[in-house]
Amino acid sequence: MQPADTVLEDPEKTSDGGYRNPRHISLLVLTVTAILLVINQLFNIRPFGLVMLEGRYLNILATLFLAATFLVFDIRGRRFGSVSPLDWLLAAASLGAGAYIAVTAKQNLNEGWEFAAPVAAQWVAFLFAGLVLEATRRAGGLVLAIVVTLVAFYPSFAGHVPAPFSGFQSTLSETFSYHVFSSESIFGIPMRAFGGVVIGFIIFGSVLQHTGGGAFFNDLALGLVGRYRGGAAKVSIFASGFMGSMSGSVISNVLTTGTVSIPTMRRTGFSAKTAAATEACASTGGVLMPPIMGATAFVMASFLSLPYAEIVVAAAIPSMLFYLALFAQIDAYSARRNLKGLPRGEVPALRDTLRKGWPYVLVFALLIFMMVVLRQETRAPFYSVLLLLAINQFLPGSRMTWRKLVEIVMGVGSSLAELTAVILGVGLIVGSFSATGLAGTLVNELLFIAGDNVFILLVMGALTAFIFGMGMTATACYIFLAIVLAPALEAGGLDRLAVHLFILYWGMVSYITPPVALGAYAAATLAGTSPMKAGFEAMRLGSIIYIVPFLFVLNPALIGNAPALEVVVALVCAVLGVGLIGMGLQGYVVAAGSLAGRGDYLLRAMLCLGGFLFALPAMPFAGIGFGTTAAIGAALAVPPILVAYRRGRPVVAELEQP
Repeated sequence: MQPADTVLEDPEKTSDGGYRNPRHISLLVLTVTAILLVINQLFNIRPFGLVMLEGRYLNILATLFLAATFLVFDIRGRRFGSVSPLDWLLAAASLGAGAYIAVTAKQNLNEGWEFAAPVAAQWVAFLFAGLVLEATRRAGGLVLAIVVTLVAFYPSFAGHVPAPFSGFQSTLSETFSYHVFSSESIFGIPMRAFGGVVIGFIIFGSVLQHTGGGAFFNDLALGLVGRYRGGAAKVSIFASGFMGSMSGSVISNVLTTGTVSIPTMRRTGFSAKTAAATEACASTGGVLMPPIMGATAFVMASFLSLPYAEIVVAAAIPSMLFYLALFAQIDAYSARRNLKGLPRGEVPALRDTLRKGWPYVLVFALLIFMMVVLRQETRAPFYSVLLLLAINQFLPGSRMTWRKLVEIVMGVGSSLAELTAVILGVGLIVGSFSATGLAGTLVNELLFIAGDNVFILLVMGALTAFIFGMGMTATACYIFLAIVLAPALEAGGLDRLAVHLFILYWGMVSYITPPVALGAYAAATLAGTSPMKAGFEAMRLGSIIYIVPFLFVLNPALIGNAPALEVVVALVCAVLGVGLIGMGLQGYVVAAGSLAGRGDYLLRAMLCLGGFLFALPAMPFAGIGFGTTAAIGAALAVPPILVAYRRGRPVVAELEQP
């Protein structure tokens, strides 16, 4: 979520690696208190027979991490920069204002303060909302803070805005009372998802990494594909996918796995821009990959009122298609340039890796079993953490110590503070659209412009999602689009779950698409290449991310929403189709040869178009039935394949300059 120059290490650690200054102690206390609060609420412990209202629970949880935000991020937005007296003052103000909101939660509920708050409560609302805006700026960046601030004030002047953006107008005090005291704004769906399931998985991911999970997944990737051609890049695809699914942040994933993968790719013959682009694409895809998918999938489950397991199952095929296409491109790139795999001495034996890492396999099996079979997604990560810690005590290499435990809590606290600040800020956007009724107006306008053409509506939706995704985190962008855009696409007759996955994918596109391309730019810094070159190369390598959303939103069988036979047929066609697209983009057909030579660009275009049509067995917006497009796609793809086979062995292209 942070820019590439974010300070990731805490400079105020003591010389022995400990945490003893007031900032650390305060963050530890806030984090531990919040975790105990969550466990009490989710496991319904009821100490002394007390039952906490959900609203009060969310108030307290948000307050604790809002205060922590000002201790984690300094005024310039740097993680663990020096703490100033102003930071302590803002943290104290957060606790004070939050305490007032929590104590008066029942009175607020009984008297409807979101519409008629007393004067004192109105001033608290102004203070708390102001603190949220500042925390959003520090944790989410200036772009997100500007968008949130403008939209947060929008209800106070909505009546003066020209159509179609006009809405119901409120006074300034009514606006911020609604933001703070209603269950539709700051403490709305995003915060409910955070307090319900997100927090558990953030803890799980942090514990997994601190107990050796990151090293296990990297070794597993090395053992699986390290020795094959282009092995270094293929390892990056697997490792970044695993880590991205847990972290939910493209930038932090690039900065974590890229420090190892990018130099290794460069050493084995990959150009600097291709190494950076590969890491950026793999890290972006990780946020879309089950079973964890960062925090966004949990918010989606709350929006759709669906079990989290259904979101995971639906997201599985699109995610697989994305990585398959990326893998196919890397394989074709490596074959065309005759790149080798990693030396045997650098690749751990797969059997040894699995033998040493069996605890992680067992823990993930428990996690998936509890989520998919038992439907206990809120409790699953906590039981998985307990199992991991218990097994970990018998493994001398990564056994938990008090210092490691404190580091985990500190890491969890900083991650949750960052996420809370962003979620509270985005909640202001949710509240503004709810208070003014603007969401319904925009839906009607989009439908009017598109007419009855579903494809035009989808293209407009994709462009809207791309624009709003620039500079926003995955979770923030999804929440915004779920309110503004999803209802219009649903009203066009499209599958509801497919629509929400569509906007999630297109909201992520900006991470690899210039001029923003935050993921590619972060990777370019590590690779020592031009950010724009890395961005355009990432567009090519990750091009399937622009196509896959159209495939599954027009053919819901690709998210499992169809009879079993239809799902199988659609999956087989999509796998072959995206493979053909990947080979066409690189100009090399696996098991046949290179397309380099006369008319190669035409042949590559035919292969890409054929792959797209083959992957889309039905085109309802064009009136083409099931199977027709597959036949057309096959007819287009066969000639390039025959030409590649006839041209024989791959032509080794001249390597690009580093």
